[in-house]
Amino acid sequence: MKIGKHKVVSFNYTLTDNNGEVIDSTEGQKSLAYIHGAGTLKAALENKMTGKQADDAFQVTVQPEDAYGIPDASLIKEVSRDLFGDIEQIEAGMQFQTKSGDVAEMVTVVAVGDKTVTVDCNHPLAGITLNFDIHVVDVRDATPEEMTHGHIHEQGDHQHK
Repeated sequence: MKIGKHKVVSFNYTLTDNNGEVIDSTEGQKSLAYIHGAGTLKAALENKMTGKQADDAFQVTVQPEDAYGIPDASLIKEVSRDLFGDIEQIEAGMQFQTKSGDVAEMVTVVAVGDKTVTVDCNHPLAGITLNFDIHVVDVRDATPEEMTHGHIHEQGDHQHK
């Protein structure tokens, strides 16, 4: 069975940057599963998956503009240190999750002053070329329930009604 719209695809991957540094991997973990065409994966990656089948192994390179974008300098902001509550030790490179309404985002600390902290609100992978080494494990039809909910249901997963 080939990967196409409304197919559930399970795959293993190793994601590296252009220096060969591993960013993420399913090694030693469960395969990643998604419904093809449901918008779970970045379009550039999903397009390269189309037509593949179980046991296919291949590489995909996704440029920054097709992944998490090019860093935007206007998203580097100076905020009050008070926003970090009672966290005493704040250092450059630390990442925090913020929430504004229903939207959660990751911010990275760039610099720390006495009363302010400079944070970068760009996605941590903005500006990075993503290199995927992929092995397709399984391809199957999505169930009607999975299509309705827009995500995969594991065997015995009946928590959504």
